[in-house]
Amino acid sequence: QVQLVESGGGSAHLGESLRLSCVASEGVPERSVLAWYYQPPGGQREMVASITASGRPYYKESVRDRFTISRDTVRNTVDLQMNGLKFEDSGIYYCNAGMVHGFRGAWGKGIVVIVSS
Repeated sequence: QVQLVESGGGSAHLGESLRLSCVASEGVPERSVLAWYYQPPGGQREMVASITASGRPYYKESVRDRFTISRDTVRNTVDLQMNGLKFEDSGIYYCNAGMVHGFRGAWGKGIVVIVSS
């Protein structure tokens, strides 16, 4: 069974940094796009950043200059470096492996990020 396990969340003060990591188990195709989504309190889940197998990133506009997504295809991991954290970055962050032919996609269980003053 495919598993995505997130780590690295927690609390940070305004302007500080956190690094989220996600380890994908065997069964996630290398060609699958890996992504981080977040769900703010009372809000809907939305994509924060994604990265293709070739390393091409995509960012939500509000995090483009602050967050960096990276991927290690050997270790099957995807990280999200979050700098200059803002209050609105608070929420639950989910790791996602996107669907490709023969793979239905997978979600991690989520990890909490809280930004305070």
